[in-house]
Amino acid sequence: MSSSQQNTALTEQVFPYHMWWGLAGCAALMALIFGLAPYSDPSMFVPDKGDFWYYWQLKDPTVWSRSSAWGLYALHQIAIWFLIFKGRDARPKYVFGLHWFNVLAISVNAFFIVMHILQTKFFYDGLAQDVHEATSMMSVVLMLFMILIMENGRRGLFFGKKVKAMYQVGDVLKRYHGYYISWAIIYTFWYHPIEMTSSHLAGYAYMMLLLLQSSLFFTKFHVNRWWTMFLESLFVIHGALVSYFIFQGQQTGGWAMFLFGGVAIFLITQLHGLGLSKKGKLLVATPLIATMVVFYAFVPEYLFGVTQLPMTMYLGAFLMTIIIWLLMRFARLIRSSSFAEAA
Repeated sequence: MSSSQQNTALTEQVFPYHMWWGLAGCAALMALIFGLAPYSDPSMFVPDKGDFWYYWQLKDPTVWSRSSAWGLYALHQIAIWFLIFKGRDARPKYVFGLHWFNVLAISVNAFFIVMHILQTKFFYDGLAQDVHEATSMMSVVLMLFMILIMENGRRGLFFGKKVKAMYQVGDVLKRYHGYYISWAIIYTFWYHPIEMTSSHLAGYAYMMLLLLQSSLFFTKFHVNRWWTMFLESLFVIHGALVSYFIFQGQQTGGWAMFLFGGVAIFLITQLHGLGLSKKGKLLVATPLIATMVVFYAFVPEYLFGVTQLPMTMYLGAFLMTIIIWLLMRFARLIRSSSFAEAA
């Protein structure tokens, strides 16, 4: 058999996979985090400096704490980018199973999750020592903008209505989104050291699910509408939980803004990508709307908060569309001028 035939056979081979296997793997990794705790004590940190200060970083970082975090992060990122490139190059069909590069991607992600747990245990620091907290948050927010743009062609943006002006940019993002989204997830994962706070643990669980999803490219699991909607919605639940834990439930406006703002986005956009009938949508939407009405009847002063997250997400998606479209136009002009000079 020639090398090209061997490559074709490898590309076409499908390995068995069930979604619960991946979820069980995520649960096992979370168990490892619990098993190796604790990872720090208060004497390791400087006093909290307030807003936009990430508390969980060493007050006396070392060469080893920095190099272990950055070195392992870089290896993790490069390995996954390489596998995404190879997967795109293979041009495979979407299957109910795993391609060879999916098997490697799951293995690579699992390996580096374990490495991050051990790296925190022995050296502690994550990327937070050298980069601002906003970079981690915004990397994920931009990812959510991208998803709204890409999914517009399938589920629409407002109550099932599609925004045609987003189609061209959406098609480009569909082809190349894996590179950015894998970076956003891996960067955010390595930004945080492993900690045992409720907010950190909720974040690791979410990151592991996203890393699993990012390993399943070119499979039917990767594009399952219920699974992707669940992951998309988890950002809102995670944000609400983090806000609740940070303020110990004393600031209702913060967690309510995330939770019910996310519910609003679900009702406006995500619900219409699940293939439900009008009756099905009504059955899902009615209890959610009733819950929001009852909640804001008791705390009407927080009602404005429900609009903040949807406004941010939709305006962000439109702004990203405009920026990417302008970059595409600029790239075309550069190519056109290059061809003209060559002629």
